[in-house]
Amino acid sequence: MHHSNMKRFSSSTTLFFLSFVFAILCTLKAVIQIPRNETIPAVIIFGDSIVDTGTNNNLITIAKCNFPPYGRDLRGGIPTGRFSNGKVPSDFLVEGLGIKELLPAYRDPTLQPKDLLSGVNFASGGAGYDPLSSQLASAISLSEQLQDFKQYIGKLKGIVGEERTNFILANSLVFVVAGSNDIGSSYYLSRIREAEYDVPSYTDLLLNLSSTFVKELYGVGARRIWVSSVPPLGCVPSQQTLFGGLERECAKELNQASQVLNDKLSRELGYLNNNLPNAKVVYIDIYNPVLDIITNPKKYGFEVANKSCCGTGSIEVALLCNQLTPFTCTDDSKYVFFDSYHPTEKAYQILLDGILKKYINSIV
Repeated sequence: MHHSNMKRFSSSTTLFFLSFVFAILCTLKAVIQIPRNETIPAVIIFGDSIVDTGTNNNLITIAKCNFPPYGRDLRGGIPTGRFSNGKVPSDFLVEGLGIKELLPAYRDPTLQPKDLLSGVNFASGGAGYDPLSSQLASAISLSEQLQDFKQYIGKLKGIVGEERTNFILANSLVFVVAGSNDIGSSYYLSRIREAEYDVPSYTDLLLNLSSTFVKELYGVGARRIWVSSVPPLGCVPSQQTLFGGLERECAKELNQASQVLNDKLSRELGYLNNNLPNAKVVYIDIYNPVLDIITNPKKYGFEVANKSCCGTGSIEVALLCNQLTPFTCTDDSKYVFFDSYHPTEKAYQILLDGILKKYINSIV
């Protein structure tokens, strides 16, 4: 093809992508109104299974869920690798901001170039700040997720050029959700880290790793960065079963460890927010809202909070929650948890609606 025709072709292709994305935006109804002079062009996600939208589907790992009953309430009931019956926080973020309905996994083989413009998901079920957590689950570590992000930036430059790419990076909402597998699996379940560290020193290690990760995101152009706290891990059904005694109460030790990390994380992110030029680094508290849903389920329209919809509700998660699992509930809207570790779509929606309303002004 002649050089001038080639140039015309590439610019018209870019215009097509941009107009396509604009048309999609116009059809979505945002939950949150962003100030008129502000824009959030994309959402970029890093972390673990709470926000994974299918990254692990083609991995050899126990941390996957691209089979029924997962996804039974999502787009015709086809499992996509989301650890829930339907949408997960990643989807509610892009939907709430009026960007698109679902946030695709960057490693999804069906991903189209136009999908990159409005954001992708690098999160991998089983990952954590601690590299050991990703190894235990055969997940994609945060350092590998960062490499994927750099590759994504290169692709973005190829589609819209450097200037527009830098604008997308600086104005997108970047959300990091990690730490649960570090405390839940690497420390308490496997006991591997417990042999080397007590809770204060292990949470210091996690803090250093999380702080470094935020600085690395900043280093490649991210400016609006949300970092989630760890939820009350001791009140998750599987942890109640494993560590909550005969009564299956909330496991205090796990909750205390979660709070120790959260306190340190909150302070460190405040420091980074004040010291990284032009950055908006925000600590997102999910510990208290999740705890409130679990301890006051009726207030939110739930009936069951200490057992999950899948199977017996006490231990089934990922591969253990499958088509052959007997007794999976018929009405998951009554349940806070879909499997023994991950909330239902309804619980996620309540949580994310609250987060968007509370924190959106922190980045605009």
